[in-house]
Amino acid sequence: MADPLLPLDAGWKQAWADRGFRLRLLVVPPVLVATLTALAALVKWVERRPGAVLPDPVLAMLPPRDATWPIFALIYSGILLAVFLLARTPVRLLLGVQAYVAMALLRIVVMWATPLDPPAGMIVLADPLVQVIGGAAEPLTRDLFFSGHTSTMFLLFLAVPGRAAKAFFLACTGGVAILVLLQHVHYTVDVLAAPVFAYAAWRVSRKTWPQAALAPQQKETTMRGCQK
Repeated sequence: MADPLLPLDAGWKQAWADRGFRLRLLVVPPVLVATLTALAALVKWVERRPGAVLPDPVLAMLPPRDATWPIFALIYSGILLAVFLLARTPVRLLLGVQAYVAMALLRIVVMWATPLDPPAGMIVLADPLVQVIGGAAEPLTRDLFFSGHTSTMFLLFLAVPGRAAKAFFLACTGGVAILVLLQHVHYTVDVLAAPVFAYAAWRVSRKTWPQAALAPQQKETTMRGCQK
């Protein structure tokens, strides 16, 4: 297991010595690509499917506001910081990617099973980076249950080591949750359910790893938390 004090290359060499890690590193990335491809196809299909409009007393109290830039500032800065923090702990990094795959699969299932129309007053959330590099073919408004933005931030909270980092990502999760509601991008239930699904994906993914591989990582995370 990678020692937090080891150089970056030494940490990866240590992880690479484990045959199970090497196998997962070869399998998880193509599975991630395949899962995201399937999710993208489903989202396009969902966008053409009519659904129900849910009553939402929370959104009824919130006048819609465009919070696109703050939302993506939190998301992109969070992803970059998480990669930086996890780069020296390859096992935990790979576990996080595997959990993201599991969460994406859960989104495919529940999105297919819950046809919904967008909330009243929705301000379309367009990714600024996507717009800069060419823009999306069509705005997405029905990829609702559960919130992918909120669940991604909560998954990063679960993955990163150290108390300070976890506190930061938990605050980011709350910030993204509030902002997507303020923009009426999601129903309240979409946001409340997101951490539940993210945690389930994390737990299921952890169960697939041998305890011997995770035990040193748990000790490392505890030591980092005590040093903060």
